[in-house]
Amino acid sequence: MFAALSHPRLADCRRLFLRNYEVHINIGVHDFEKRGEQRVVINVELFVPLALSTPTEDKLSEVVDYDFMRATIAARVSQGHIHLQETLCDDVVKALLAHPQVRAARVSTEKPDVYPDCDAVGVEVFQVKED
Repeated sequence: MFAALSHPRLADCRRLFLRNYEVHINIGVHDFEKRGEQRVVINVELFVPLALSTPTEDKLSEVVDYDFMRATIAARVSQGHIHLQETLCDDVVKALLAHPQVRAARVSTEKPDVYPDCDAVGVEVFQVKED
């Protein structure tokens, strides 16, 4: 399991995730990459304190909605061409951490169609919100 789970500030957290979310976006620095969309696979983990995400009435309003992760990604990719996966990861993790209930976030992106001799190339970032 991901090493973040052993981070002392996350011991009282629940982990939410969005796994293998596939989008087609304009990303890349090379001329051929700027001519069209590429397939990018995005994974997100959010760490939310149990005290802020344990429902007592079984209502969506008591937790962080999964749609928040998808909407955050959609908002960023709708802004136009992105040169680097690092930029995409950094922008998405920053937006996720802006949610008042989120204490930490991990975002990874993969471009699975870049090289024929490997599954993917990608980037991952993990950040814990400052108190």
